[in-house]
Amino acid sequence: MVELDVQIPTTFDPFAEAKDSDAPGAKEYVHIRVQQRNGKKCLTTVQGLRKDFSYERILKDLKKEFCCNGNVVQDKVLGKIIQLQGDQRKNVSQFLVQAGIVKKDQIKIHGF
Repeated sequence: MVELDVQIPTTFDPFAEAKDSDAPGAKEYVHIRVQQRNGKKCLTTVQGLRKDFSYERILKDLKKEFCCNGNVVQDKVLGKIIQLQGDQRKNVSQFLVQAGIVKKDQIKIHGF
């Protein structure tokens, strides 16, 4: 009898390398949303920042930079969320990019 060298193919995951890298399809997004309150009042929320950042320090800098009030809210599903008074979507996105917290292509701006 003849012995054959047969190699059984293993499962190949083409996206295994992309999960750990900064490839465009593998990144976590930072979502910046505006929520309408009552009348002309609105609220800006920032979610999706990495957990190793100090949310309180980011909030302190945002409040000082944009002269608005805000707080950090703990959500069961979404984790920590930064809330700011007023429509600060563009300001927050520019601040996060300039501070080097996230890259511009990682930000999703939602609202109106």
